[in-house]
Amino acid sequence: MRNANRLRMGSLVGLATILVLAISAFGQLAMLQEGVISVYEEASPSVVHITVRGTSENMFMQPVPVSGSGSGFLFDELGHIVTNYHVIEGAEEITIAFGGNDCCEAEIIGVDPSTDLAVIRVDPVNLPIPLNLGESSALRIGQFVVAIGNPFGLEQTMTFGIVSALERVIQSPDGRFVGEAIQTDAPINPGNSGGPLLDLDGRVVGVTSQIISPVAGSSGVGFAISADTVKRVVPALISDGRFPHPFLGISGIGLSADVIDVLMENGVDAGADRGVLITSISVAGPADLAGLRPGTESLAVGGLVIPVGGDVILALDGTPVNSMREIIFYLDTQTWVGDRIEVTYMRDGEVRESFIVVGERPTGS
Repeated sequence: MRNANRLRMGSLVGLATILVLAISAFGQLAMLQEGVISVYEEASPSVVHITVRGTSENMFMQPVPVSGSGSGFLFDELGHIVTNYHVIEGAEEITIAFGGNDCCEAEIIGVDPSTDLAVIRVDPVNLPIPLNLGESSALRIGQFVVAIGNPFGLEQTMTFGIVSALERVIQSPDGRFVGEAIQTDAPINPGNSGGPLLDLDGRVVGVTSQIISPVAGSSGVGFAISADTVKRVVPALISDGRFPHPFLGISGIGLSADVIDVLMENGVDAGADRGVLITSISVAGPADLAGLRPGTESLAVGGLVIPVGGDVILALDGTPVNSMREIIFYLDTQTWVGDRIEVTYMRDGEVRESFIVVGERPTGS
């Protein structure tokens, strides 16, 4: 009898524990739900629906009207709105709607195709409260985020997900690369572009920009330009209409194991077992003025002609680099035009250092 009572008491205690845990879990879910609802209620008034109109040519070379749409968000009290460059590219007329209500026409203030960011502006009259930027560098994989925008023209739509990955590199509209991109599984579809990706404190941690999908719809792989990139680029777009990108004036090839093997098979010593082999240097560019040397001999490989024998860049300010993409990423995220940086490189089997004053990338290069 005593053992039966103990078993009964144990069962009751177990049920009570399960009940307490269930109540606690329900309470946490309720808090999460209220948090997500709060983000939408506070942020959505400042998310805009952007409609653009322009002109294109048909197959008979005749002008025809075209239109498109996207999203954006209010950046400051002066009426500046942040969106993607590809949303307003080629626009002749831009119309803004706040909260589903048509507001006014907007003018283009500044664009940067290389980061896929643009700033447009409306008259600062009766505007909602601008959204605050968060610290995208403080994000963690698995952190909850929400995206608000206008997918397929459906205004004021919110989706929910997590940060799936950080520091992705995505291609920009001008064929270059955007670093520090945020990958998320919050569903993103055409029309979301330019809208905010927010944390549960309602701060903008990214600008939704791209999806990877065989059907041009949400497949769980979406990308956002990081808030840190926005902080870096947008003030320049507002003040100057453009962003000056750092530039060393070099072209090169990353010395991967495959590249080194190909060079060795053709009797060429790569000069190092890693780094970036300089193949060309802009005359009077930053690297040229610092005394770096490009390849002086030509090697034909599979129909390509590769200049070889040049310096091999190993590091920028002590940060190892092994591809041109890594060099561009470092310059775009860690330097400004006019900065003086240290370049570590290999020449004739000797490691050397030189200082380079970072220049501004010429238009079109």
